[in-house]
Amino acid sequence: MTPNPGHKEFIGLVLDHPGFDGRAKLESLAAKHEEPLELLQALIDQRILLKEDACRLWGDYLGIAYVDVLASGITVDAVKQIPLEIARKVRAIGLYQIDGVLTVALATPENAKLVHRLEQITGLPISPVFCLPCEIEDALSIFYATERSIVDSITALQRTAFFTEPDLAIERISELAKTETLAHVLEEIIHFALLERATDIHLEPLEIQSRIRFRIDGNLRDILSFPKNLHRPIVSRLKIISDLNISETRFPQDGRFSLPMGTAKENFRLSVAPTIYGEKAVIRVLASAARHSIVTLDAMLMSKRILQPFRRLIRNPNGIIFVSGPTGSGKTTTLYAAIDEINSPKINISTIEDPVEIPMPGVMQSQINPQIDLKFATMLRAYLRQDPDVILVGEIRDTETAKIATEAALTGHLVFATLHTNTAPQAIVRLMEIGVEPYMVAPAIVGVLSQRLAARICDKCKESYHPPREVLLKYFVEEGLTDVTFFRGRGCPHCRDTGYRGRVAFHELVVITEEIRQMISDRKSVQEITNAAFKGGYRPLRYDGLNKVLLGLTTIEEIEEACSFETTG
Repeated sequence: MTPNPGHKEFIGLVLDHPGFDGRAKLESLAAKHEEPLELLQALIDQRILLKEDACRLWGDYLGIAYVDVLASGITVDAVKQIPLEIARKVRAIGLYQIDGVLTVALATPENAKLVHRLEQITGLPISPVFCLPCEIEDALSIFYATERSIVDSITALQRTAFFTEPDLAIERISELAKTETLAHVLEEIIHFALLERATDIHLEPLEIQSRIRFRIDGNLRDILSFPKNLHRPIVSRLKIISDLNISETRFPQDGRFSLPMGTAKENFRLSVAPTIYGEKAVIRVLASAARHSIVTLDAMLMSKRILQPFRRLIRNPNGIIFVSGPTGSGKTTTLYAAIDEINSPKINISTIEDPVEIPMPGVMQSQINPQIDLKFATMLRAYLRQDPDVILVGEIRDTETAKIATEAALTGHLVFATLHTNTAPQAIVRLMEIGVEPYMVAPAIVGVLSQRLAARICDKCKESYHPPREVLLKYFVEEGLTDVTFFRGRGCPHCRDTGYRGRVAFHELVVITEEIRQMISDRKSVQEITNAAFKGGYRPLRYDGLNKVLLGLTTIEEIEEACSFETTG
C-alpha cells in the first residue's frame, strides 16, 4: 500500500483504534481515495467504522473537535452570519455564538486561510470544528429553508412544460412526480418542517387552492398556500417514494419513506385519504437518532412527587407498568427514559415497537410488520423464550397481546406498555375490557402513569403578570392562593410570535396498593378505583399541570386545552 502522505497518520490512528479488524479493506480504500475526506466517507459508508468513531479519529488527527451538526443545538442567528452562497461554496455553517466567538462547522477546519476569510466576512473571531461535508450540506438545506424559498421553488415548478396543459393525465402526473424539480420542492417543504420542529406536515386540498400546515408544539399552524394544480403531483410524489398506488385516489393509503440526512436517514410515515377536493396527505415526522437523543427522566421536568415513586416502580423485578395517554402525548419518550435508566449489562432488555424510533445501546429492539403478519403478540411470545428480564411492548391493542403481557408479568418479568386511555385509573379497567380476567390483572399491574404535553413558554420573551382574582378562585381556591405570579410569552422571532417554544409534560401516577388490587378483583368501577387511589397520593393530571403553571413552564390556557373537565377528579 502506498497511502497518500496527507492521510498516512490518519490511517495509523484507524489501525490503532480498539477493536478495528478491517486492515485489508482499509488498505484497499486508501489506495482508491487520494483525498482524506473521501477515505473518511468511504470508511463510514462501508461500515468499517462507526460514523462517530471515524469522525473523532479524523478530529484527533487534525487536532480539532468533531461536531455532528444535525444533532447539535444550532442557533438561527449563528447560521445567518455566513451568507448561503458562501456557506455552500466553502462547506461551512455557523453553530452558535458565545462571548463574541462564533463556532463554525467546516469540512476543512484546518484551512487557516478559509477561517481567516470567514472572520473577515462575519466580523467575528471564529472557533472552527470539523463536520462531514454531507452533514453540512443537509444542515444548510434545513437552516436556510424559508416560506419564501418554498414559494420560489413552486413558482419555478409551475413554469415547466408540464403545466402548459389545462388538465394533467395520470401518466403526466406520474412523469412530473419523478422529476428532480418536484422532488426538490417536496424536500424543501420537509426541510422547513424540520427547521420549525414540526411533528406533522399537513398537505390539504381546498376548493380553490391547497395549503400546508405544520403541527408545532402541539398546535397546527398555517405555513403557506399553493396553486391547486400542484397538489396532486406532490401527493403522487409522496406515494411513489412510499411505494403506494399512484393511480388509487378513492381509498385511504398508508406508507413510510426515508430521506437521506447526512450519513443517516430521516424517517417519515405517510397517510393519504380522499376528501371532496382531492386527497389530503399527512406526513408524520418520526424521531431520528441523528436529531434526537434519549431524554432522561431528570430532563423531563417530572414533578418530584411523581418522579420518586415512578423510579421505584421501574426497579421492580416483575409486573406491568403502563404509560397511558393519547397519540402524540410523549408516551414513547417516557418509556425510553425509563428503559435507559435501568439499562445495564446485567439485564436482558427487549422492545417490540411500531416503529423503532431511537436505537438504544445494549437493548434488543424489534419492529412489527403487519404486512407479513408479524404482530406484537407474535414477537412478545418469541421474546419470552429468550430469557428476558424486561420487555417493552409499544402498544397493547388486542386481547392476545394483553394476555401474554399479563402472563409475562406474573412469571417474573418486568413489562412496560402503553394504552390509549384518558386517565391512569381508566387503564386498569381498560385491560379487563380488552379481555384479561381480573384475577390476572390484579397481581400483574404495579403502576400506571398517564401524561399530556403542553406548549412551553418561550424563554426568550417570557414575562410575568398577575392573573385576575376570578382565575385564582377558579383554579386555586382549595390552596387558598390570593396573590400569585403567572408567566406568558409576549411573542418574538425565536417562537414565531406565538409565545411558546417546545413542550413540557405533566403527569398523574397510580401506584397499585393492596386495596386497589382487591377492588380490581371485585370488578369495581373506575370512579371507585380513583377514590381509592387518592388515599395513596394520586392526584389528577390537572393538579400537576397547574403546578407547571405556577413554576412558569406553561400557561393556564394550555392546561385547559390538554385536560378535559373529567380529569379534575
